[in-house]
Amino acid sequence: MLQDRILFIDGEAIVIDKPAGLPVDRPRDRSESLEDLLCELTFGFRRLPLPVHRLDRDTSGCLLLARNPKAHKRFAQAFEAGTVAKRYVAILDGVPEGEGGMIDLPLAKISSVEAGWRMVGDPKGKPARTRWELLQADKGRALVAFYPETGRTHQIRVHAAEGLGVPILGDPVYGKGGPAVMLHAAALTVAREGKPDVHAEAPLPVRFHNAGFGTEPEVERG
Repeated sequence: MLQDRILFIDGEAIVIDKPAGLPVDRPRDRSESLEDLLCELTFGFRRLPLPVHRLDRDTSGCLLLARNPKAHKRFAQAFEAGTVAKRYVAILDGVPEGEGGMIDLPLAKISSVEAGWRMVGDPKGKPARTRWELLQADKGRALVAFYPETGRTHQIRVHAAEGLGVPILGDPVYGKGGPAVMLHAAALTVAREGKPDVHAEAPLPVRFHNAGFGTEPEVERG
């Protein structure tokens, strides 16, 4: 029930804690997607809310939905302009060097018949920047916060694997794979003129706890 996963709601916005495994867009196999569940989130409105951005199927956490076309346009423009503050948390399959920094690695899409498509670092690709911060290291793995300044496809996954040299635990494309991808959209903030910010925080999911990182440490937010 998505109604039980609402983190923020007002007259023009809803933020849900999207569960891992639920695709935002309908997949080719026609299995259940967010599109099938939007009717649960009308709350008296005639229009279905519409997602403003995308999260990968196996990424959980904050997903913004707009409740009317005008709000959708404004929110989409904010994402396009890079003014939306986003914080992701991931468990990496190793410990990166340093305590944090900026990953500035342009990304391009490649594809092949054998392996399908994927994103790679490419100096001729689209600009992509992600600030990162080491939160915790334990038993050869690390809990890392990522603050993307751009919104490229698979940006955090590639920036972890290529920019830091340590892939996200469970990533089947850029890492070794596993039972779950340990990437979570932990917080989202959209400023609005004349109104309170749209702000939501999604707690770390059970799969993080099962991997030994059930509580995100308190750190200073710069």
